[in-house]
Order: sequence, then C-alpha cells, then structure tokens
Amino acid sequence: MTTEESVKKRIEELTEQINYYNHEYYINDRSLISDYEFDQLLYELIQLEEKYPEYKKPESPTQRVGGGITKEFKTVEHKRPMLSLSNTYSEEELKEFDMRIRKAIGDTFEYVCELKFDGVAISIIYENGILKQAVTRGDGTKGDDVTTNIKTIRTIPLRVNRKDIPDEFEVRGEIFMPLDVFNALNKEKEDIGEPLLANPRNAASGTLKLQDSSQVAKRRLDCYIYSLLEDNGIAETHSQALSLLKDWGFNISPTFRVCKVLDEVMEYIKHWDSERWKLPLATDGIVIKVNNFKQQEALGYTAKSPKWAVAFKFKSESAATVLEDISYQVGRTGAVTPVANLKPVLLAGTRVKRASLHNANEIERLDIRIGDTVFVEKGGEIIPKITGVDLSKRPENSQPLQYIKKCPECGSTLIRKEGEALHYCPNEKGCPPQLKGKIEHFIQRKAMAIEGIGPETIEMFFNLGLIKNPADLYDLKFEQLKGLERFGEKSAQNLLAGLEKSKSVPFRQVLFALGIRYVGSTVAEKLAAHYKNIDQLMNADFESLISVHEIGERIAQSVVDYFKDPDNVNMIERLKHAGLQFAEQETQNRKESNKLEGKTFVISGVFKNFSREALQQKIEANGGKILSSISSKLNFLIAGDNMGPSKKEKAEKLGVPIISEDDFMKMLAD
Repeated sequence: MTTEESVKKRIEELTEQINYYNHEYYINDRSLISDYEFDQLLYELIQLEEKYPEYKKPESPTQRVGGGITKEFKTVEHKRPMLSLSNTYSEEELKEFDMRIRKAIGDTFEYVCELKFDGVAISIIYENGILKQAVTRGDGTKGDDVTTNIKTIRTIPLRVNRKDIPDEFEVRGEIFMPLDVFNALNKEKEDIGEPLLANPRNAASGTLKLQDSSQVAKRRLDCYIYSLLEDNGIAETHSQALSLLKDWGFNISPTFRVCKVLDEVMEYIKHWDSERWKLPLATDGIVIKVNNFKQQEALGYTAKSPKWAVAFKFKSESAATVLEDISYQVGRTGAVTPVANLKPVLLAGTRVKRASLHNANEIERLDIRIGDTVFVEKGGEIIPKITGVDLSKRPENSQPLQYIKKCPECGSTLIRKEGEALHYCPNEKGCPPQLKGKIEHFIQRKAMAIEGIGPETIEMFFNLGLIKNPADLYDLKFEQLKGLERFGEKSAQNLLAGLEKSKSVPFRQVLFALGIRYVGSTVAEKLAAHYKNIDQLMNADFESLISVHEIGERIAQSVVDYFKDPDNVNMIERLKHAGLQFAEQETQNRKESNKLEGKTFVISGVFKNFSREALQQKIEANGGKILSSISSKLNFLIAGDNMGPSKKEKAEKLGVPIISEDDFMKMLAD
C-alpha cells in the first residue's frame, strides 16, 4: 500500500470512528472514550486533512468545529413549502378541529401529539446519505441557506450510513438553544456590559446567521427532527417515520405520543402544561397531527396551513402578587439593575419571590409602585417578569417610584450614558461589588479557571483586606491562609496549587479575565490572535483596533481607555511578574514556502475562502508578516467585502497596493 493510500484509508477510519463516538455521546448519551482520547483522534484527522485535503470526506467531523465564513446567505426555494400551523387555545376549539376531521374522513384515525419547541424551523436535504443543504423556513416558500452553520450542530448527522434510506430525502426540525447555554451566554453578556438576549429563540435565530461558523459551533445549538419527507412512501404513518428517523441516527424528542381519541390528546396537553418547565429547552405548545399519511393527503391544505394538523398554544402562566420592595444590584461593570421583591407566589411549578425590572425605563413604563398588586408571568422567557399592575388594588397613599440617584453600595452619584437604558456607578476603583465582581470574573472557568476559590472566599478575603484586585491573589501566602475560617492546611494548599496551575492558562483567556468592558471570550480570542501579545495590544490605537475583524468602535474605545489607566497597566505588570501568559504560543503551522518573505500585509473585510485568522496563518506560513495598521511601510492591503472606507482611503493616500483575495492566491501560485 502506498503512503497516499494508507493516508486515505486512515482518514476514512478516523472519520467513521469519530462520527460514531459523536453519535453515541450526543444522541445515545454514552461516553465510550475519554475527552483526551477523542481530542487526540480529532487532532490527528485535522492534521491529515490539512496535509491531504483531497481525501477529506464530505461527512468529516472536523466540520463540527466550524471555521468556514459565509459572506451572505443565499436565498433558496423550498422543494416543498414549509407551511405554518393554525393555532388553537382552548379545548372547545380542539373539539371543533376533531369534528372537522371526523366529518371529512370518518372515525377511523389516530393522532400524534408532539411538543412544539420554541426555536427556528429548518429543512435539511440529504443526497445519497450525505447532508447536502440546510435552509431556514423564511417565508415558507424561500429561505436562507445556512448549511455551513448547521454542520456545526453535533446532533445532526453529516452522513446517514444506512442501506434502507432513499437516494434523496428531506428532514425538518427545530433548531434551538438549550436553556443552560442561553443562561450562560446571557451571564457573559451581563458580565461584560452588553445588552442581554431576549429569549432562547431569538438567540438561536441570531446564531444561525453568524458569518463565522466557528462562533456558531461555540454556541452549542441543538436540533430535534420532527418530520421526514421523501417520494418512496417508506412509512405509512408519521409515528413510523419518526421511528425510522431515530433508527437512522437523528435526534428525535422522546416526548411524542400516539393518541387514539381526543381525550388522550387532552391528557397529553394537561401533562406537558406542567411538566414542560422541567425540559432543557423552551416550548410554547403542542402539535396535534393526523397520523396516517394517506389520510393527511385526503384532508389536504389551505393556502397557509395543513388541514390535518393544529397547534395548541399554552397560555403563559400568570399570577398576581404584591410588590413588597425594590432592591438594586450593582454588577462588575457598575451597571445597576432594579429587582422586584415580591410576596412569594407559586408560578409554573416554582415559588417566585423576585423578578427583574430591567431598568428605569421599564419601571416608568409600568408605573409600578411599592405596595402594588402586580401580574407576574413566566412564558417563553426564563426569568419571571412583571407584565402589569392591577390598578384597582393600588393603595390610596401610593407614590410614584423615584429611581435611586446614588449607588446603594458606595454612595456615588449614578450616571446614565446617552443611548443606554442602564444607570451606572462610576466608582469602579472603590465600589465593593465592582471590585469583588472583577475578581469573580477573573477566576471563572472561561477565564483563569482557578480552583479552590469561589465567591464566598473572595468575599472573606476582600473583607479582611487581603485582596483588592486580581493581582493580589498571586501575593497570597500559605501562612496567611491556613488559619482563616473554613481554611485548613489542605484548603490553603489547594488554593495555592490552583493559582499556580492558572499560570499556564493561554493568553486569550488571560485577556478575557482582565475584564475589559465589552471584551467577552470571543472578542478576547480575536484580539489575542491578531496582536499575539499584550504589549502589541496595549500599543494599538483606535484605528488599528477597528481594523480587526468584528471589532467595532465601542469595543475599540473601551480597549484604548482600559490601557490608558495607569492602575490597569500596573496590575498587568504585576500579573506578568507572577508568571501569567501574556503572549500567544506560536502555533505549529507547517511552513509552506518563502514566497512572501519580507512582505507585510494588513487584512480588512470578510473573505470568501478564509476566516481572518486562517488568512493570517496562510500569510505567516509562506513567510509574510502581519501588521496591525496601515502606514507607508506596508506592502499590501488585502481587501475583502465590507472593508472599512477609512482604511481604503488611507491606503490610497499612502500609495499602498490594495489587492483582492484572488490576487493574494495568485501571489502564492506564482
């Protein structure tokens, strides 16, 4: 066997093996190998595919990590329209639906009931078992091609390796963001001072339209498949089709049920009206379908929806209770959030005593007052919200609420920036919750991942005067810790070991840990990849920063302001001295050539064949060098779509050659 034949065989083996492990883990909840062993197999496949791209399989699991860039999402016409369902909200309306069915086809039929998941409808086409195309619902006739992003969802098979499948078939399903992922994403947004996402559905929809599929992969979307469409008639009923799809490796929600009569349908609705709150995703109703496909065809369609199906929508559960008080929480960024403290009330199976009021605008809109009887709702949102006030029960002596003017923690006068809804405490260097919040942010798993310390420990250390900022953590000594409350010798050793271990955390996580406003983990990763080390980043000006892909003016100004502050610079120097990583480790890129030796490049815009990071690596692999800003010393500006006009203008003014992605590829080919 030749070397190339053995490579091809190994790529096929790894592809099949990793896809199998993925399926067992994500569909069957079975972990057959350790994370380390899995990562080693995946790394081997990535290396082989990079060296021998001609042998990369269309179902390669390396597509799960993303990396492809979609400049624009093509509009695609659906082969079969994606119709919407008519809605019903009461048992009486369901009885009318049932009577219409019986009048049309008689009494010999059954229903299938399924949960109506609150996500984004998707159509996925398979040809010869290979995932060919994925398209959103759109207007029902045409939708957006999001194939590259859909391939990052690990529960969607890239290949169906079965002999009993049609040459071509379509599956339809619901893309959703699990609640734990949504909550974690919002926690990070709150942590870095960004507006929160409204609900999981909007978050899933927005994620599907991200241009960089590697960022889609990090959002950990999921999908339940609920329909099979094909021309061979291999299933007689919808329930049979669901069983087939499960056998083929698709992720089917186990909650569907075949119901013989309407009473069973109502039992199913009643059960899930209360139990749905225990599910890992948002739901907003039940879909009821006639099970038999021939009977579906006999019943037919209206212009907008099938006559053989209906959606029963859950009413958002609401309760009335008394607003006892409003407290104000101060976050790490100084944002002040009002919280409604309620007389405890049972809502959606849980005891609710707090609800978010968001900001001063929301309080004013509701005209909410202490002592009011308020309506609290837990619908598609995860956090209970106040939807209104029962004015008939308002106390006679109630007074309009005055939003606080001083920080509840340090007494500083609050500020409200133009265009922002939140009030802020400007005392970032003296306000205790902000100082403690910065340290809590620093130690978290996505940042420095320091073991042996948590919020309670930080609170104690802060109150004792042992720590005021993250750098103080690395000055802690065993003798200081071992005698403290809840701290024995073992606890002290574990904490110091956790601090020592954190010194190997990569630069991108250290940068995120610094807590620069608006710099989340994704932005930190992009800045670290572009600037390579903290010194280059600290010296970057506003123009240089906005030239980095996806770094806007708000983020750029925040970074500039952060490094202007001598206290921040001093803290970084102390962290450097402690041994933290403030430079990206050089990646082991395969040297391809010296064709770009001595040439310098600036990259701007979005590209057809490369992500920004991949294009940068390509330049360096061929001997070129990346510069952070445009100057007369620059050799080439590589211009993609949506390049900033100021960069183009500056390059033209200085006589710097502006080349396209194709021009760049020709340079490598010559």
